[in-house]
Amino acid sequence: MLRYTVRRVGQLILVLVVLSLLLFVWLRSLPGGPVSAILGDRATADKRRELEAVLGLDQPVFVQYFKFVGRVVQGNFGTSTGVAPGTSAVDVFTARFAATIELAIGAMLFALILGVPLGYLAARRRGGPLDTGGVIVSLIGIAVPVFFLAFLLKFVFAVKLGWLPPSGRQTPGIDATRVTGFFVLDGLLTREWDASWDALKHLILPSIALGTIPFAVIFRITRSSVMEVQTEDFVRTAQAKGLTNATIRDRHILRNAMLPVITVTGLQTGALLAGAVLTEKVFAYPGIGEALSISFTKKDFPVLQVVILAAAAAFVIVNTIVDLLYAVVDPRIRVR
Repeated sequence: MLRYTVRRVGQLILVLVVLSLLLFVWLRSLPGGPVSAILGDRATADKRRELEAVLGLDQPVFVQYFKFVGRVVQGNFGTSTGVAPGTSAVDVFTARFAATIELAIGAMLFALILGVPLGYLAARRRGGPLDTGGVIVSLIGIAVPVFFLAFLLKFVFAVKLGWLPPSGRQTPGIDATRVTGFFVLDGLLTREWDASWDALKHLILPSIALGTIPFAVIFRITRSSVMEVQTEDFVRTAQAKGLTNATIRDRHILRNAMLPVITVTGLQTGALLAGAVLTEKVFAYPGIGEALSISFTKKDFPVLQVVILAAAAAFVIVNTIVDLLYAVVDPRIRVR
């Protein structure tokens, strides 16, 4: 297990190095270079030379790259020019990343709590009403665009029925103490139950909208995986030995069927952490997806750098954790 873990961590570091190289090349490929991107095309020659010296652009390329990596390691990405002018790009990111993590957790809980049990039951009752209904709902979940579903949920449950708030993370002016940046958790830690419940209500609609595609994918993977595993010889052997249905389900079917589900869950979680631009835009949810949208519109390249690199790193780290979890579930993988 130790050798497997070291190998995966080594691959993680290599991928992060490649990511930093790609981001460095992208910055140099901007029209007019990063100086024009920051100052604009009407900047004077003196200001351009001054900024080039500050950024180290008057030095050889390999020196520029290592200085770029050094700034990344120190968390020095510069100052935001569009999302929050005058604020450090890292501060802009950290202030919003907790919101995106909270939203991603909500979406994945929605997808896993519904997707895995329904997928298992659909496979066990193949061809029945539950199986047919589940397949139809999963197809709808994949086919309907996220932004359309988000608008639909917002119109019905927030505007027409008024059951849930239409936007934001928490009601403006509510008395809430900030501890971790996760509003639901903060309310629980400080025993401000009204603040926690208010943040949870703001999270429901965006989580459902964002979780529909992961739900559909997890449901279909679980269903097909369980159908495949339950016809294996070792399952029939367990049935012939007289083991109870619960034992066969937990030890032989679900444990083996969960391997592809874990992989898919990791990929989906990483994608959600990379920023749910459309969902956050519809619900005015202040996460990194909304920051990414604003920074593209206003050419806020310092924020773009940190969001792209951090989102890619989060995706890689989550999938490395999934690889390690995969080895825990299936010991054969550790020795390959």
